[in-house]
Amino acid sequence: MPEVPATVAGVEVPADIERWHPADILKFAVEHFSPEIAISFSGAEDVVLIDFASKLDLPYRVITLDTGRLHGETYQFIERVRDHYKVDIEVFFPQPEAVQDLVREKGLFSFYRDGHEECCSIRKVEPVRRAMAGMRATVSGQRQDQSPATRGILPVLQEDPALTVDGAPVVKFNPLSFWSSQQVWQHILSHEVPYNPLHDRGFRSIGCEPCTMATNPGQHEREGRWWWEDATKRECGLHLPGVGEG
Repeated sequence: MPEVPATVAGVEVPADIERWHPADILKFAVEHFSPEIAISFSGAEDVVLIDFASKLDLPYRVITLDTGRLHGETYQFIERVRDHYKVDIEVFFPQPEAVQDLVREKGLFSFYRDGHEECCSIRKVEPVRRAMAGMRATVSGQRQDQSPATRGILPVLQEDPALTVDGAPVVKFNPLSFWSSQQVWQHILSHEVPYNPLHDRGFRSIGCEPCTMATNPGQHEREGRWWWEDATKRECGLHLPGVGEG
């Protein structure tokens, strides 16, 4: 596993931070990087982070993406989170010209044929880069057990040298890295945290509507995402080096 750096962006990192409770990791992140830090919100894990942040009595930001292809339930979920926590959610959209050009050239479902990277680059990666303008750090709800093939060595804190602000690498916090899905849902249910109703219909990992399906008992949660592709490629690009959170 990659070692947690001793300092990030001039901030000294406690040597035992990976053993901290996720709420304490988030507090450390907000205390040292606010207001140039944001929670990247899309799923159940991210709302757990918002729930932690709401109890800090510290200012925090929340960003999310509207790809134009989300489930109706997801849009309603975003509004429930906004109302429940009385938090401004900064919504970012893809560049309409880029979406228009892709659809004109290849149709609405080219990802089934060509792979999802091109569509995700336009609808997710580029908007996240704009969302991160001026930020020194981001926070995501990624967990190691979400996708062992791509996230199995995810640290709770990392620098991204490929993505910089004023010449300094952006810092990425992953407070839930070592938590399991069971721990996430235990917190959600015991603290009455809002969640996407699609979870009650078998959707364990939720993205864009055409690229997400429910999973059966015994299947890994990521098997419901980009199911037509190899398991080692089931990332939209947001969590690869040089991109950021989301």
